[in-house]
Amino acid sequence: MTIGLQTAAYISATVLFILALGGLSNQEKAKRAVWFGIVGMAIAVVATVAEPSVTLSSMLIGAIVIGAVIGVVVANRVEMTGMPQLVAALHSFVGLAAVFIGLNSDMSVHDFASNAERIIHEVEIFLGVFIGAVTFTGSIIAYGKLAGKIGGKALILPGRHLLNLAMVGGSFVLLLMYMNHAGSWTLYVMTVLALLLGVHLVMAIGGADMPVVVSMLNSYSGWAAAAAVTAAAASATASGGRLLKAHGGGTAAPMDDTVDLVSKDLSLRDVDNIVLAMVNVLVWCRVLRT
Repeated sequence: MTIGLQTAAYISATVLFILALGGLSNQEKAKRAVWFGIVGMAIAVVATVAEPSVTLSSMLIGAIVIGAVIGVVVANRVEMTGMPQLVAALHSFVGLAAVFIGLNSDMSVHDFASNAERIIHEVEIFLGVFIGAVTFTGSIIAYGKLAGKIGGKALILPGRHLLNLAMVGGSFVLLLMYMNHAGSWTLYVMTVLALLLGVHLVMAIGGADMPVVVSMLNSYSGWAAAAAVTAAAASATASGGRLLKAHGGGTAAPMDDTVDLVSKDLSLRDVDNIVLAMVNVLVWCRVLRT
């Protein structure tokens, strides 16, 4: 596949992603919107696999087939009432994929045209792994609370905000060390901190607010995908990730209004209070990315 044809395929996939997200706001158009998303993702996968630098090995084909079969089986078994749990579980996979992509990119050898290009690449790796790790464990906790496998009561630790700030601050220090060639161990230590941060952030939120949390994690998974695959130069996935993060953040507020109607006795039902528990992560990521 030529570069021009691949670019056209990525643009087409991005347009279909936009149409899919836009159509989901209307029940009558939702079915068609889902098909837009399916076709868009199929185009993106084919365009990526058909890239000259990609070797179409039996392992790659097997991974695609196995993933597709698992997706079909799981989707057919899950009832509509269990859809929030499924979405949370799928978000965890997006976060884990971003972590693996970032770690793989760190292990690969790169030739940079300038020092600025190297810095941007390292920041993208660090951000992708950090947000992906937070999304991974946060989504697992959200799934557990929605499925009733974890108690819905909020776990409020003394000095929890200072603890969150310490983990974010420690990760920032590790980022500076990573950019100053301290070694890949800084990336691994940050990954552990981010995994713990994801657990702590979501455990501190009550089970009744999990639909809002899932929507925020939807946005976070988009951030993670956009940062990770930008470092890996995967245009279609980066576009999808950016749309996902915008859509997730945009749906959190209306979802919170719905939750508010059925949980008026909860102190954490307002989206601003929920975001406050996570915003320190997102602020640092946005500042670093700009």
